[in-house]
Amino acid sequence: MTGQTILIADDHPLFRSALKQAIGGMATTYDVVEAGDFETAQQAARDTPEAELMLLDLAMPGVSGFSGLITLRSEFSSLPIVVISGSDDDDTIRRSLALGASGFISKSVGIDELRTGISTVLAGEVYTPKSFGGGEESDPDIADMLQRLQTLTPQQSRVLRMLCEGLLNKQIAYELNVSEATVKAHVSAILLKLNVDSRTQAVIQLGKVNMAMVA
Repeated sequence: MTGQTILIADDHPLFRSALKQAIGGMATTYDVVEAGDFETAQQAARDTPEAELMLLDLAMPGVSGFSGLITLRSEFSSLPIVVISGSDDDDTIRRSLALGASGFISKSVGIDELRTGISTVLAGEVYTPKSFGGGEESDPDIADMLQRLQTLTPQQSRVLRMLCEGLLNKQIAYELNVSEATVKAHVSAILLKLNVDSRTQAVIQLGKVNMAMVA
């Protein structure tokens, strides 16, 4: 390892190859660590604390919508994350940035623009497609929920992601290696922070944030 590493989290091998090709043609040489599902991506970030950047697909096994970004942003606060998605409407881009992404690259762009986007974020700037209209979140309820989601701790973010997957408290407890009582405490804290009355409402609210996404 050179010590300069980029993490690629995407479940499509062909697109991972395209990203590797883009990275391979850059002026600086980077090691690339690939992950085809969310759990592997999370572990790769833990195993490579010196990584310069993660390229994150919003839709892959083990995660739905923005919940993966929320979890990673909470656990790895110093790791720049660029969202790579086929859903490149303004709402998806705006919400990705609001939830802590350092940039957004559409999957429809060519290899030169992939390089430009990656280089821009590596240089410490934020990258968005030229077509992005900018602006503020138009839905005040979603704007409020985006702010609330950013207050979750890493463990609360993980629990919320598992709630969205339909896991029961005992299943979450097993996955996180904690007691059911601890999970219940996390769920209560999540409901309080998100200002909802039930786990079902929490999932519905996150679903509304995800609605902009087509895939």
